[in-house]
Formats: sequence, structure tokens, C-alpha cells
Amino acid sequence: MPEGVLLSVIGKDYFVSFNRLPWLKSAKVTDVLNVSMLGKMAIKWDNLDVDLEIKSLEYPEKYPLVMKRYAEEVL
Repeated sequence: MPEGVLLSVIGKDYFVSFNRLPWLKSAKVTDVLNVSMLGKMAIKWDNLDVDLEIKSLEYPEKYPLVMKRYAEEVL
């Protein structure tokens, strides 16, 4: 079983583990492959409602994974 995905962004390759981007693990392959640039500084997966700054690929230690929960989700 794969442990992550290899992303090629602006001529650089980055391996991103599913531990870092857990929502990609259970996504359909077609949704994972449907990634595009969001301006010059980020990428986005429209079908998954995920945006990611390119700097977080270069320096993951500076961008800890933070998931926000809305009050209505917790109820």
C-alpha cells in the first residue's frame, strides 16, 4: 500500500506522506490527480476542497498539520 503521493510542482518533486495529508489517502485517484495551481504560491484540489501552500512542501516542519473543527461538527 502506498504511503503517500509524489507531487511535481513548478519543476520540483515533493513526496507527501498520507500522515501529512490524510484526506488524500481515502480520495479517489481521479480526485487526487485533479490538482491545479492556486495563484503562484499554492496548489488546490477542488474536488477535495483542499488548498496547500507550496512553502509547506518545501519546509513541512514550519507548517504543522492543523485541522479545524466547527462547533456544529462536534455536537
